[in-house]
Amino acid sequence: MAYSIMAGNNDDRGATRTEKGPHYHGHRARLRQRFLDAGSEAVSDYELLELILFRAIPQRDVKPLAKSLLEKFGSFAEVIAAPPARLAEVKGLGDAAITELKVVQAAASRLARGVVSKRPVLSSWSSVLDYCRTAQAFAEKEEFRILFLDKRNALIADEVQGTGTVDHTPVYPREVVKRALELSATAIILVHNHPTRLI
Repeated sequence: MAYSIMAGNNDDRGATRTEKGPHYHGHRARLRQRFLDAGSEAVSDYELLELILFRAIPQRDVKPLAKSLLEKFGSFAEVIAAPPARLAEVKGLGDAAITELKVVQAAASRLARGVVSKRPVLSSWSSVLDYCRTAQAFAEKEEFRILFLDKRNALIADEVQGTGTVDHTPVYPREVVKRALELSATAIILVHNHPTRLI
């Protein structure tokens, strides 16, 4: 006995909708790209909230939720700073989404408290020598140190590439070049000390 399977028009339309996916998937991709291309000033407060909520709510359009949060709390900052208990009062906002908002708050707090260290500028040989004396004047063994500088001669990184014995330390040019490329350094200064005594 033979059977034939025929798909009706209704099934075809359903398959097309499934292939295209929910309408908000394209919106998410476009919003992310706009944020990456143009920065935070290119997105409104509710869109910034959407970007945060995307991670916690992957299967739903979060635009209405983001707008509800702003309506309830008044501003982006007030949404982020709202207590978890008050956030939980908003319909559709679960534990995962509340956690995402609180992570943003914690990150903002750390940034506000943090102090960005000023990079020393090694613009003359005397400043280089002063820096090196401070960094390794009392080293007991030979060190091969590399100072990686940016285009303004500001120090990007100060790294000891090798530590040897009293009178010997190995260095590998390939590793030096590789590290300079990783740091996008435009100049390097190679420093090698000679300890005179052991303590």
